[in-house]
Amino acid sequence: MLLGRHQRTTARPSLILTGPAATGKTTALLEVGRACHLAHTRRHPAPPGNGQPAVPVAYVLVPPGASAKTLIAGFARYLGIPVTARMTQAQLMQAVCHTYNTAGVRLVLIDEIHRLNPRTTTGAEAADLLKDLTEQIGATFVYAGIDVTGTALFSGVRGAQLAARASLVETGALPARLGARRPFTDLVTDLETALDLQRHRAGTLPRHAPYLHQRTAGRIGSLNRLIREAALTAILDGTERITKTTLDAVRLDHQAETHHRPQHRRQAR
Repeated sequence: MLLGRHQRTTARPSLILTGPAATGKTTALLEVGRACHLAHTRRHPAPPGNGQPAVPVAYVLVPPGASAKTLIAGFARYLGIPVTARMTQAQLMQAVCHTYNTAGVRLVLIDEIHRLNPRTTTGAEAADLLKDLTEQIGATFVYAGIDVTGTALFSGVRGAQLAARASLVETGALPARLGARRPFTDLVTDLETALDLQRHRAGTLPRHAPYLHQRTAGRIGSLNRLIREAALTAILDGTERITKTTLDAVRLDHQAETHHRPQHRRQAR
């Protein structure tokens, strides 16, 4: 962000978060946005009275089959810029760039970037639009998408331009062990700490970390869903605590269940 803040002549450096589905890309993206927003508001508190506070972070979701106009409309709607059917793409572009720079946006988070396909006419126009936005908005762009390097987004001239400007951060399943550390258990502990169940015993979920890792294949998305659904069940049935039985009763996403069933059958045999 510091590197690109005063860059004017070319597109600013950017970051791409990529990896398989359910490995925490959106979670990480939003956490970066949250940290940036909180740091900015601590340094620059909102002015008293009716002064408009700065908006340091913007979050935009790439729509399916995105065209340049639908994509720029998403940028506009995030900051409440009125969008009408009669507005041209150029008008939207001008309004977005002016408003984002006036509002002090410093970080633009763009999720589901794998939906862009520069091999189609509309996808190519949308990719060109993003390049223009990185040059005209004084912010750092961070993208997130599923296995981006294997998609059309990194192919051809446009893909080469993106690859030359963006650093890549790859996500994956959390390992049960990493040297002397246990990153998956640490995550489970943090998730348990965030629970607000009246009868839940602290330390229950970390004790089941090996089971949770095998059940979710170490994927953050699957783990988050498993614990949240178990917590909701505990609230609704009045038990107010999560047990192994509660976790076993949750039916997870197909990917996690497919990973879990073969091992479950071998253990049963």
